[in-house]
Amino acid sequence: TLSEATEEEVKNQKALNAELEKTAQLQSQLSEDEDEDDKKAIAAAKSAKGKFKKLDLATKALKDLTTEMKSLAKKYSASDDEGEKEKIKDILKVKTSRKKELESLLDKLEKDVV
Repeated sequence: TLSEATEEEVKNQKALNAELEKTAQLQSQLSEDEDEDDKKAIAAAKSAKGKFKKLDLATKALKDLTTEMKSLAKKYSASDDEGEKEKIKDILKVKTSRKKELESLLDKLEKDVV
């Protein structure tokens, strides 16, 4: 059976409704703050992307160069032909200077990122 609400129950329901409205407003503000924080984080990531991209490219180039130099060193040690060894040695000298340049660039980029 249904009965009429007492004056106290109506008063309590109004207070509850007011609290629910406050809660809804606070949740709305919280979600707006989170959205703003997310936008800031995305912007920061995008601005840092260029630094990381350069660092990643330099790291990859150094890794590729080191792998190539190791391969040439194996060819050098496996070869019996002195002429071929000289050619490989000359190539390795050039690649060593390039490797040192890449290492210094990598050090500089790592400092910029941090």
